[in-house]
Amino acid sequence: MAGDDRLRLFCALRLPGAAAGALADWQARELHGGRIVPPGHLHVTLAFLGSRPAGELPEIAGALGDRAAGAGGLRLPLRGYRETRSVGMLTFGDEGGRATALAGRLHAALEELGVYRREARPWLPHVTVLRFRERPRLRPALPELEPVVPSDAAVFISRLRPGGAVYEALETVALGG
Repeated sequence: MAGDDRLRLFCALRLPGAAAGALADWQARELHGGRIVPPGHLHVTLAFLGSRPAGELPEIAGALGDRAAGAGGLRLPLRGYRETRSVGMLTFGDEGGRATALAGRLHAALEELGVYRREARPWLPHVTVLRFRERPRLRPALPELEPVVPSDAAVFISRLRPGGAVYEALETVALGG
């Protein structure tokens, strides 16, 4: 990638394989009326950056790595299911507020780099599980899921395709150093 190529980027917590597998099984049983998000794409977004020059990737990855180094022990217990106008999501709590603190530190660092503008609403740990054009108004039984304990985070590229976005982790960093 050339430094001036544009990349659609976001930073996210990656789900452990067992959690992603449990969610995939639940999605197959409980969700309909839209496009199910594949297991490999399930994540907790920390910051959506949108279209950025490829040359900014090292600074973005550095900001994520620096903040992630001090962010061990994240535990995200499942809270509920919610729909917006275009997605269904599972919402999570944040034991000890550590994930929220990580998101806040990352937002500040990315703003300082000039690559991000913080949203007006507070950050909410969630996993998008379904995308749709018309809201299906589901009330699914919640999955049996232990608190999610992510061990790493990544800078992802999102490539838009006719069948939906395809995500690829470009830089992965460990949580807690």
